Amino acid sequence: MMNTYRLGEFFSGPGGMALGAHFSVDPNHGADPELASRVQIKHAWGVDLDADSVSTYIANIPGATKKSVHAQDARVMSSPEKLNQLGEIDGFAFGFPCNDFSLVGEHKGLTGQYGGLYLTGLEVLKVKRPKWFVAENVSGIRSANAGEAFTQILEGLSMTDANGQPEYVLTPHLYKFEEYGVPQKRHRVIVVGIHRSLADQGVNFAVPAPTHGPGRAQNYVSAGHALGKVVPPGTTHLEETKQSPRVVSRLSYIKPGENAFTAADKMPADLRLNVRGATISQIYRKLKFDEPSYTVTGSGGGGTHMYHWAQNRALTNRERARLQTFPDNFTFQGNRESIRKQIGMAVPVQGAQVIFSALFKSLIGLSYPYVYPNIQPDKPKSSVLKSRLGR
Repeated sequence: MMNTYRLGEFFSGPGGMALGAHFSVDPNHGADPELASRVQIKHAWGVDLDADSVSTYIANIPGATKKSVHAQDARVMSSPEKLNQLGEIDGFAFGFPCNDFSLVGEHKGLTGQYGGLYLTGLEVLKVKRPKWFVAENVSGIRSANAGEAFTQILEGLSMTDANGQPEYVLTPHLYKFEEYGVPQKRHRVIVVGIHRSLADQGVNFAVPAPTHGPGRAQNYVSAGHALGKVVPPGTTHLEETKQSPRVVSRLSYIKPGENAFTAADKMPADLRLNVRGATISQIYRKLKFDEPSYTVTGSGGGGTHMYHWAQNRALTNRERARLQTFPDNFTFQGNRESIRKQIGMAVPVQGAQVIFSALFKSLIGLSYPYVYPNIQPDKPKSSVLKSRLGR
């Protein structure tokens, strides 16, 4: 029997989450043969405010069209009227904006401009009542607003009714994607929700066991391994960033793993950065050949573009995409800076694939190695923050 799951997305970005879902049931991308023979994923609809990301999604995600993927504000699309116009779904994915939850910045949480956008996902759950959902955000979400923001978000995602009974059973976990073969130290909180009707039938999502790292079957996948693969003919986004002779000279003093501050003592005075009150570790930081890269980001000015371990240059967008495990035939739409942003904001394809594979196996009763979640939700506090969805 073939189980078909229709997937809807908010904050869909260029499609890292969606492509991972498709790859999880595709034997050509390493899917378990039995899982591939019993599950198929179908694109239903996607929503993202960024027009270039929407164009990228349409160009790469199976089944996506100009009619099914909307370049719109999620606050607009989450109204009951708009949601009723979207097709029915079995599953829902949303990596709601992380700006106010990131440890880099003011860490405003739910009091920030973007913190309350998780509420758009709750509107989808209320109207569509999917069988399952996958929500993603940065690790800093756990400590925003002294931990109260995450408590409130989890309470909302569980869709607790007036009798205190949750409609969704949640499994929150901090995933370290390098432990699953992603060539990047990217740590993200993923919350998987299973509808109570399925949980009552014995469906139980378990965190897939890590596969890479010390004491495990495979070593970490290094940046050198990921970027050293042969580039197929016709591969796009290989253009190098134009850098001034001064930047190239500065980079020549920086060793793999060092940045502009840790290497400052070796530099002539005119090449040192004059930054007061901050020595950000990512500024002109070079990768290490034999380790996973540091986290790929999508924004930032000079010195934040990620740097090759041996060549005194920034990475190309294709190299950043490889660290995010996008396949080389994945084509991004937009200008170079737009593409950089899309890559940095995406969920690593391979990381999403691991999670969706475990989810689909859980749904159809296939066993897999698992570990216990490393996040235990706190009980709601009386002082939990209030948040509104502005439209």
